Amino acid sequence: MQVFGLVGNPVGHSLSPPMHEAAYDALGMDARYVTFEPSPERFEAALDGADALGVAGLNVTIPFKRDALELVDADPLAERIGAVNTIDFAGDTPRGYNTDAAGVSRSFARHDVSLDGTDAVVVGAGGAGRAAAFALADDGASVHVANRTASRATALADELNGDEATDRVATGGGLDSLDAAVPEADVLVNATSVGMESDETPVPSGLLHDGLAVLDAVYAPPDTRLLREAREAGATTIDGAWMLLYQGVVAFERWTGRDAPVDEMDAALRSRL
Repeated sequence: MQVFGLVGNPVGHSLSPPMHEAAYDALGMDARYVTFEPSPERFEAALDGADALGVAGLNVTIPFKRDALELVDADPLAERIGAVNTIDFAGDTPRGYNTDAAGVSRSFARHDVSLDGTDAVVVGAGGAGRAAAFALADDGASVHVANRTASRATALADELNGDEATDRVATGGGLDSLDAAVPEADVLVNATSVGMESDETPVPSGLLHDGLAVLDAVYAPPDTRLLREAREAGATTIDGAWMLLYQGVVAFERWTGRDAPVDEMDAALRSRL
């Protein structure tokens, strides 16, 4: 039996186990997906133990994504984003990847939104914001990052502008910069947690318009205030479950070399929301 899993602290809320278990069932795989919750000071030992015990692959979540970057052989995209969320133990050395960026790209592709040549706005400059910004830039978008602390947004924009892998222009600013950026944007990503705990939105409704495609990384609830107001404005809306789904799909395909049963994984995920 192959063992895959998720390492983080806490992990009890995770929806990854049913999503991956549905994939194994659909393909008749002898595999299980389990969760591990080591203390922060034991994370390195936990990775060594997983490798020694023959765990085939791990997803990595808060607070360990940056730590994992330093403990595995990270691929170039993970290095650029500064975080690893997927580890493959198949080779001689554990290999680290970031599938959050693919989660963004494939969510837009699933909804027939082309990113090449677009003007994109990312709200938030944390881990999800970094993954979204690099994904959008790599897919050909010019990116504006807006963050509560403006210096973090401008620092991320500077990284994007100095990145040899993309030639798109990036800018950054505080949340007040949304007033000018969103009305001119083609794509908007909320990469903050606003809307998860309360019926709030990080973007004033008056800025939304019918030429916009909006992805909200918040997946619980799946229909956030931002998405409701964007839909009322005529925008294309993409809930955060798609991003969660596709980061898992890409991890599954990385570990197994098989095409993921996307519909079955999606059904299992949404049944738990």
